[in-house]
Amino acid sequence: MFKLYCRTYQFILKFVAYFLPWRKPELLEGKGSLSRLPGNIKKQGIRRVLIVTDKGITSFGLVDKMIDGLDAEGVQYFVYDQTVPNPTIDNIEEALVIYKKNQCSGIIAFGGGSPIDCAKGVAARIARPKKQIPQLKGLLKVRKSIPPLFAVPTTSGTGSEATVAAVISDKRTNEKYAINDPSLIPYVAVLDPLLTVKLPAHITSTTGMDALTHAIEAYIGNSNTEETRECSREAVQLISENLYEAYINGSNLTARKNMQRAAYLAGIAFTRAYVGYVHAIAHTLGGFYNVPHGLANAVILPHVLEYYGSAAHKPLAELADEAGVCEASDSIEEKANKLIDAIKKLNEDMDIPTTISGIKEEDLPVMIERALKEANPLYPVPKILGKQDLLNLYKMIME
Repeated sequence: MFKLYCRTYQFILKFVAYFLPWRKPELLEGKGSLSRLPGNIKKQGIRRVLIVTDKGITSFGLVDKMIDGLDAEGVQYFVYDQTVPNPTIDNIEEALVIYKKNQCSGIIAFGGGSPIDCAKGVAARIARPKKQIPQLKGLLKVRKSIPPLFAVPTTSGTGSEATVAAVISDKRTNEKYAINDPSLIPYVAVLDPLLTVKLPAHITSTTGMDALTHAIEAYIGNSNTEETRECSREAVQLISENLYEAYINGSNLTARKNMQRAAYLAGIAFTRAYVGYVHAIAHTLGGFYNVPHGLANAVILPHVLEYYGSAAHKPLAELADEAGVCEASDSIEEKANKLIDAIKKLNEDMDIPTTISGIKEEDLPVMIERALKEANPLYPVPKILGKQDLLNLYKMIME
């Protein structure tokens, strides 16, 4: 009966999605495209802008050229660079104070998924000033226009520059949850491969696996559109051809550019088609132990895909063809298994562990409850899992 409820909920949500005000960000793409952003901001009549980033970004000077451009255009800027991995409610509230104090009228999110999610949280609070972040979690709780939001990703993974989601951590409760609303899709996204050239190899690998997880979970679910299928297929192909090269040769601009496009396409795919149990479990690991999201996804992904069994074989086989990891003569099951094996091999080649250290047995009951609450009935997964299934999966990834 519960499975019927989940499927009915997902069917209705898929129907409703066709009527939501989806938009795509205006793209500034290619080498040096960041230099075009200040002029774009000025053309929109914005004179004072909040920059949301983190200490790593500012210490490496990645924002300096953009700041010079803002100065040249006469746009005042105010920097919040205290964002932490798995951004917190406190991050959002601190950045919001700066926005209001300086009467800003736009937001630049500069960095990986964490600064972009933090900036989206600030935007949601501006749109809904009478609601706190916990009151905005879930679906369609914003429903009002946000200030112009400009996303400048410096990793190729989260796809946050294209999505409806802001994933926030509540350190008081060890929760990690998403605010999902089409109004949170950025107005402009800058895909400049020069910003990713100096990424450490371990961040290149885990953020790339994050993008792969988005593409796969979106594709194997039951809420796809033709567009999301196409985006997922292209993303999987691009990641298969470019992630390892970007990992071993970070200065390869072609690989970096292709990975940025893959992350963006995967973001387009999962923002409409959703994700699955990989993300539900990963969010609990981030909430309880601050495990980086891409790392968690990379470790969990092959286990969940295997656990789905035959329910996911057909779409996985189709993606195996896109990834070029199988033979045309292989059966559907063989193709699916070869894709899972290729994911394991890619993890191994990039020194990604097979388990997550620090998971405590006594935390599992709450983590399982939260993962199930996130996934069911929302995520249109190939196979609906229960408590015992998730316990089995957690045990597989425990060190």
